[in-house]
Amino acid sequence: MKSDNVKKGMQQAPHRSLFYALGYTKEELERPLVGIVSSYNEIVPGHMHLDKITEAVKAGVIMEGGTPVVFPAIAVCDGIAMGHEGMKYSLVTRDLIADSTECMALAHQFDALVMIPNCDKNVPGLLMAAARINIPTIFVSGGPMLSGRLAEKRTCLSSMFEAVGAYHAGKISAEDVENYELEACPTCGSCSGMYTANSMNCVTEALGMALRGNGTIPAVMSARLRLAKQAGMKVMELFRRNIRPRDIMTEAAFHNAEMVDMALGCSTNTMLHIPAIAHEAGVELNLDMVNDFSARTPNLCHLAPAGDTFMEDLDRAGGVYAVMAELNKIGLLDTSVMTVSGKTLGEALEGVKNLNPEVIRPIENPYSKTGGIAVLKGNLAPEGCVVKQSAVAPEMMVHQGPARVFDCEDDAIAAITAGKIIPGDVVVIRYEGPKGGPGMREMLNPTSAIAGMGLDKSVALITDGRFSGATRGASIGHVAPEAALGGNIALVREGDMILIDIPAHKIELLVSDEELALRRKEWVCPEPKIKSGYLARYTQLVTSAANGAVLR
Repeated sequence: MKSDNVKKGMQQAPHRSLFYALGYTKEELERPLVGIVSSYNEIVPGHMHLDKITEAVKAGVIMEGGTPVVFPAIAVCDGIAMGHEGMKYSLVTRDLIADSTECMALAHQFDALVMIPNCDKNVPGLLMAAARINIPTIFVSGGPMLSGRLAEKRTCLSSMFEAVGAYHAGKISAEDVENYELEACPTCGSCSGMYTANSMNCVTEALGMALRGNGTIPAVMSARLRLAKQAGMKVMELFRRNIRPRDIMTEAAFHNAEMVDMALGCSTNTMLHIPAIAHEAGVELNLDMVNDFSARTPNLCHLAPAGDTFMEDLDRAGGVYAVMAELNKIGLLDTSVMTVSGKTLGEALEGVKNLNPEVIRPIENPYSKTGGIAVLKGNLAPEGCVVKQSAVAPEMMVHQGPARVFDCEDDAIAAITAGKIIPGDVVVIRYEGPKGGPGMREMLNPTSAIAGMGLDKSVALITDGRFSGATRGASIGHVAPEAALGGNIALVREGDMILIDIPAHKIELLVSDEELALRRKEWVCPEPKIKSGYLARYTQLVTSAANGAVLR
């Protein structure tokens, strides 16, 4: 056992004394040490109940002869961090989580790990750590919250943000907004639509790193506690069979995960996280591959914000495995890959059925023949940019309009809420990329304001920042190269015409090469916005969004 390095032999007598100081018995030290990475905290609704999940995991580990040892991982609530300097500290935690978990696991020589994440950067950060550490590991998330209800309408976090836009447009009152506040997020858990947290928990399941139900069983269901106990038991089987993350997270498994991503219509943030996780596992994934996955994968689900179904509906319909069963009907998945169930994907899919064709469209009747995400390229984004095409209104799939240019998110929000954006406009928000932000802020406030004001079918938004999974409309992010690196988005001027053609995967600034060359001579790289602390170090190390914003 790896943990023998801190438990066995005369030289380890001082180590054992410290374990005894912790209250462990000799019998417990004779068993495998299983690190339980708990993301519990009291600031993130998706994490407030993870203490209960942690206790259930511990029970499962003990039942199968292991000794569970809990240590923490941080997590930021993107909703609370949204729209102010706090959002600069969201994406960057992905690497802090990976680094700190690696340090804890290797410093203490654990034999196996159970990861308990739930929200946006917490899930990919722990998946990155799992690939690095490469000891037997299983994931069990905290699960999604239930949808809210206001009168006869079901609500969620995106409807809350859009209510603010509707208020500024004079469509609803302050009292209406307060009613939304009280009803939009009714339980603990990750927010109830196919936002980034739920996208990544579903991707974890599709990747083979979590048991069936990980992405969809609601946080408040007792089935979630049973799943946690099963995960604790199953990690001991993985330990005995020496099945490790890199045995599971193979190139074929990542391709499967991308297919499921496209079928579900996941958040555009998966285009940052899946390549970053693959990088840690020694697998190459990049934006150039995305349109190929999308071209081959029908979009089967329209969960909020793309539609009016929610994670609880997906769970009742059979969950991620039912989606995979549909994809497997036409041979899109490699079913020979191993999963943490101890079975191949093919074995795990036996007998799985789609229980609600209204929630999960049959493969013969998809929402579209192509997947939920598209990568666009052109002179405005030579390295690519990303759009959740499944959440774009048909009339905005091709759009041409004048640029309304803002050098930060805050200025754009002020203009939108003041009614200065009109139908046909293309809002450009720049210097919000990984380096320029720094930290690549999510743009849920401006996109929600546009939607809430009824402009989502006539106004596009383009940024070198990124979007929340709660975003809908022609919202195009991850523009690369970013403005802070001198990408052409830095050269856009007020009134320039921009062409967006999502079906053709094209985005063009309709300005001549000669004019752009003149503008480039005049462009001056701005001073870094933050010059001290962690973000200053992050700015120096982070790479392009086109590469998953991994650190050098």
